[in-house]
Amino acid sequence: MEILQGKKIVLGISGGIAAYKAPELVRRLKEQGADIRVVMTEGAKAFITPLTLQAVSGNAVADSLLDTQAELAMGHIELAKWADLIIIAPATADIIAKITAGMANDLLTTLCLATSAPIAIAPAMNQQMWHALATQANITTLKDRGYHIWGPGCGEQACGDVGLGRMLDVDDLVSLSGDFFVEKYLQGQHWVVTAGPTREAIDPVRYISNHSSGKMGYAIAHAAVRAGAKVTLISGPVTLNAPFGCELIRVNSADEMHQHALSLAPTCSTFVACAAVADYRVANVAAQKIKKTNDAMQLELVKNHDIVADVAQLTDKPFIVGFAAETQNVEHYARGKLVRKNLDLIAANDVAKSGQGFNSDDNALTLFSAVDHIEIPLANKTIVAQQLVSLINQHYLAKLNSTEL
Repeated sequence: MEILQGKKIVLGISGGIAAYKAPELVRRLKEQGADIRVVMTEGAKAFITPLTLQAVSGNAVADSLLDTQAELAMGHIELAKWADLIIIAPATADIIAKITAGMANDLLTTLCLATSAPIAIAPAMNQQMWHALATQANITTLKDRGYHIWGPGCGEQACGDVGLGRMLDVDDLVSLSGDFFVEKYLQGQHWVVTAGPTREAIDPVRYISNHSSGKMGYAIAHAAVRAGAKVTLISGPVTLNAPFGCELIRVNSADEMHQHALSLAPTCSTFVACAAVADYRVANVAAQKIKKTNDAMQLELVKNHDIVADVAQLTDKPFIVGFAAETQNVEHYARGKLVRKNLDLIAANDVAKSGQGFNSDDNALTLFSAVDHIEIPLANKTIVAQQLVSLINQHYLAKLNSTEL
């Protein structure tokens, strides 16, 4: 699915080492259907050549405000009017300061003054430069003016420092670009999503868990973020990166997830219990590693808290969506859980079918309410999550309207 089909994006590249990522960013944005025009500062050309960007974008690269041929048609004004979105990546401390000051001494800064298109800034600089008071004041000013600040990320930098200041990865920038054009129909809502498995300790090195990869829960969190919601993701141990823009709370055990869920549920509008929470935990966790001295070993298990059912018992409970991963009689068990746990909706899937559910990139769901059900056909979990989030919101608004009446 080309999420940027027909969108016109100007990519502004300033003179930072992260400019080496620009060709890949252009290529990936084009893959998503965008038409890309590149504007480079003089400093950027010290890191990457205009010819490279021209080859990957398929358009001539603009790099001079005083290009007589381009300015015959007022090139900077034409670009300013053409763009649906301007992304400056990398955005150095220097270009950020110039834009904040309203300078127009090169093509990129002039373009920023001349456009009515939204502008996204992807900072890239040394961690000390990022934390400098002047840079932070500039960023605050740009946010107040309506600029979108994408990043920075945290990690090892070219200079050897570690900290905030890295330009976001290309995957993140492409995702944010796509999210930018999505209708923000969840604006003002707070979603809490649980995801992934839990781990119930046996001893310091062993645990009981399940096959959940967390992909479905993370996809739901991402879909809710891109639709404008504030999202808190309570995640068991997975190997996934949290969607940019959501708050991540990492947990291991069902008890930890239970505590965070009950703490956050009263503050949210929608609670989506997608995590595969262990039904049981070990009654007595060994303080030291259990040695293999016997041919058999018995573990006493006790029930864990039922997180979604406990959330549903709250006086000020949110709109609640449960999940039912079943291997047989899917509708029967799903509808039973819907009623027994006092949920608003339940999303059921048949994990016995190959190619969907646990550890798969694809899924198919049936969404049950008290009165009907809706099929979401087999597709990539990203697509399924977008459809599911939209359906959840429709039911949430319907309940809200009926309550107000």
